[in-house]
Amino acid sequence: MKNVGFRISNMIEKEKQIDELLSRSIFQVLPSKEALRGVLVSGKKLRIYVGADATGPQLHIGHATNFMILEKLRQLGHQVIVLFGDFTAMLGDPTEKLATRKRLSREEVNANISTWKDQVSKLLDFSDVENPAIIRQNSEWLSKMNLSDVIDLASHFTVQQMLERDMFEKRMEEGKPIYLNEFLYPLLQGYDSVALDVDVEMGGSDQIFNMLAGRTLQRDFHQKEKFVVATTLLENPVTGKKLMSKSEGGFVALNDTPNDMFGKIMALPDEVIRQVFVDCSFLSLEEIESIPISQSPRDAKLRLGREIVKIYHGEDASRAAEEYFVSTFSKREIPNDIREVKLIGEMSLLDFLVQEGFATSRGDARRKIEQGGVEVDGVKVLDRDFTLTNTGKSSIVKCGKKDFARAVFSTL
Repeated sequence: MKNVGFRISNMIEKEKQIDELLSRSIFQVLPSKEALRGVLVSGKKLRIYVGADATGPQLHIGHATNFMILEKLRQLGHQVIVLFGDFTAMLGDPTEKLATRKRLSREEVNANISTWKDQVSKLLDFSDVENPAIIRQNSEWLSKMNLSDVIDLASHFTVQQMLERDMFEKRMEEGKPIYLNEFLYPLLQGYDSVALDVDVEMGGSDQIFNMLAGRTLQRDFHQKEKFVVATTLLENPVTGKKLMSKSEGGFVALNDTPNDMFGKIMALPDEVIRQVFVDCSFLSLEEIESIPISQSPRDAKLRLGREIVKIYHGEDASRAAEEYFVSTFSKREIPNDIREVKLIGEMSLLDFLVQEGFATSRGDARRKIEQGGVEVDGVKVLDRDFTLTNTGKSSIVKCGKKDFARAVFSTL
């Protein structure tokens, strides 16, 4: 009887874990969330993958959402795969791009993924003896395809299906080119599902079209109904803009130093605190709901900073980063008579520095940024394409040791 009771207790706990997993960071499940829950509860071992194109050397906490869910599924006994899109990165995903994406060389792609495993290993266990997470690269099969294979793949889709995509419609309206290789991208990503023979593909909600292409191909090639799990994107509900943008200052990289990571979290707008807790931390939903975010957003962000830095750098580094932030930014002397600059719309940081006399020219501003002499809201900016954008609050720009300005956004 004890064994029976133990098994029932385990089943109840497992169902609770599954219910929480499906209730956070999930935008849509196809064909349905209920169908996926039924399979997960049944105990059937699934083969699940998350892919990311190697378009840059750094992954960010938006990518981490999928990897965190994947690790929870691995702990439930499922086989999980992280797919590095090295071949598809050379082609370029046109999703949400209003201009053709620059193609990358093999050398650039290899350089980008050289540290990816180290970054992802903070979230996924690749060393578990019984059920380790697996890494694959889609060049393993896509680089071996011949023209006959590509023609066969293309026969599963119509031109009309491709042209229905929003970004292609906008390009046609604006007279911008659409290249044939861009039509191939969803086909090749879709074929990843066939090559890996997966039961589930997970990705951001902006990838639904590409993931559905994989669902079609799995059905045609393997007579298998693949689940598509679309996760929420980190977006500002006020501006509608994605948070993880280098040019707009929200990019929190998985390999940022503890101090930079903490500072970037503190610079996030208040209205996104809860979503970042839900999507990017290991706290339970119950714990998150107990945090008085609206009453004390600054304290909530301090907690958020600790939780996120702890994941990637450990408890000690997390505490040290908080102490560093409080001592060097919260208590630093900002002039009482700091100049306020009203901005209407976005402005590049380069132009702002020149406009306010912090730099003599755009070239001078570029050098100051690249040399680490410019901060926005206490975070050092090294991206010369950084843009000051309306996040719902003002931003403090510091150049060198003495030049300060507060950028205030106007709706007029």
